[in-house]
Amino acid sequence: MKRPLAYITAAWLGGDSENAEQAARYCRAVYEAGFSPICPPLYLPLFLNDAVPEEHKSGIDMGRDLLRRSHVLVVCGHTMTEAMKNDIAMAHRLGITATTLEGILAVRNEGQIPKA
Repeated sequence: MKRPLAYITAAWLGGDSENAEQAARYCRAVYEAGFSPICPPLYLPLFLNDAVPEEHKSGIDMGRDLLRRSHVLVVCGHTMTEAMKNDIAMAHRLGITATTLEGILAVRNEGQIPKA
């Protein structure tokens, strides 16, 4: 079965290693829910220098292109940043469903027998 693409957005407030760890946890949860996660903060810092304005803009452009190709936007965490608001607004303009990680997990568990 082909998995739909799910773009992950969250408040990336830590350093690159902390963000990567959190991003990996979010991606794992989304994967387990049946999606193919897309999370630019997980890999873009490996080859882009965010302190270089041209590379920072390239990272934003690449992320936007990946969002355009996604079937759903998954909003993770409990903090909302301007970047997340921009992702949500873009998804809305493109007709891409936006939901929370909790919403995806609730749907995945719908109809399953709860663990005792």
